[in-house]
Amino acid sequence: MSSLENSSKPKINWGLSLAGLFILFVLVWIGLRILFPESATFFASSPPDNLGVKAGQLSQCPTTANCISSQAPDSEHHIDAIAYESENHSDPISEIEAIIKSLDRSEIIEATNNYLRAEITSRWFGFVDDVEFYLNDDSGIIEVRSAARLGESDLGVNRARMETIRAKFSNFNT
Repeated sequence: MSSLENSSKPKINWGLSLAGLFILFVLVWIGLRILFPESATFFASSPPDNLGVKAGQLSQCPTTANCISSQAPDSEHHIDAIAYESENHSDPISEIEAIIKSLDRSEIIEATNNYLRAEITSRWFGFVDDVEFYLNDDSGIIEVRSAARLGESDLGVNRARMETIRAKFSNFNT
């Protein structure tokens, strides 16, 4: 075979082909998230089976950096509980529930007189965070926990969201 015959065959640039496929996948993904923002994704995962309150305690955070809790002993995972005064907040859990319902892509999963659990889904990739509140009447605080179901880090999303909820709660009915 001569070198002239070889040069007439088209050469495939696999790097560009893979990059093109990746860009196509991202564009299709974004289009689907725009068209169907409430649909579940494969990033949703199942809720962990250790959620809830046991002996006055919310579940401990895993070692990953995608969880915060007011009951966590270490500074990486710890966040302050939400303080309240009963004369300003007659039904704190209902107030927290109203705040959660005002957040985009949030769903209340369980609500009692002293506990609330919600799922909040991220806009673009559909990651789900489990958010919990436990009203500790004895100490006058609302214990909080928020954890991403998947991944190692949440880039501070859970902490920022909880601080937003805290600010809205402190201004509730004022």
